[in-house]
Amino acid sequence: MTRSARWADCPILPALRRDQTPVKTPPADFIRANTAIAAPVHLPEIRLHLADEALSLWHKTENELGLLGLPPPFWAFAWAGGQGLARHILDFPELVKGRSVLDFGTGSGVVAIAAALAGARQPVGAIDVDPWSVVAAGLNARLNGVDIDVCARDIIGHDEGWDVVLAGDVFYDKAMTDRVLPWLEALAGRGAQVIVGDPGRSYCPRDRLRLEATYCVPVTRALEDADVKTTSVWRVIAPEQLCRGV
Repeated sequence: MTRSARWADCPILPALRRDQTPVKTPPADFIRANTAIAAPVHLPEIRLHLADEALSLWHKTENELGLLGLPPPFWAFAWAGGQGLARHILDFPELVKGRSVLDFGTGSGVVAIAAALAGARQPVGAIDVDPWSVVAAGLNARLNGVDIDVCARDIIGHDEGWDVVLAGDVFYDKAMTDRVLPWLEALAGRGAQVIVGDPGRSYCPRDRLRLEATYCVPVTRALEDADVKTTSVWRVIAPEQLCRGV
């Protein structure tokens, strides 16, 4: 039976114009109209609503919807960190099979979808602070016939007892790394498996992680200034465990 994405009980924040009036065009309609359904090269098992070109979508978001200052449409691309992590989960389904999973910073939802396809307990949790990402991830889950609970909220510092926490490309700047790393380490310290995908970002705390695998991921040069990004999959280790060499 084909399953569909669910929206969790927390509210999905409406997109607003600069004058604080709601956008007339529903985000789902805009996403469908400005993306094409395709499978990332590294993930032929998964279909996503993807944009063909980054800058044109940025401009179209502002011009057609009047949303100057809207967060960039990260949800419209299959970023290298998420692709590498999703590939790892699909190749090693025992990491998530039968377990409760959270995909933190879900973006397009690709990692949550991979976890569901790999046999994680459904619905898979998926969180992102961008409400447009929540809508895009829901549409993508439906494309792949999996069940995810997708929600827009800042969950850093919370613990809802997940068995596995997955995060693709979350060490993109110092402020984010300083916020998210202690939380991920705390989750690992109480027994969760915490696995991240990182495409070589400067603020990735490699000395506090354990390398699990490396993938060469084809990417869009306009987004990453490269045709292929080397993406590493890391396991987050609690500091006390790291000191003991666990």
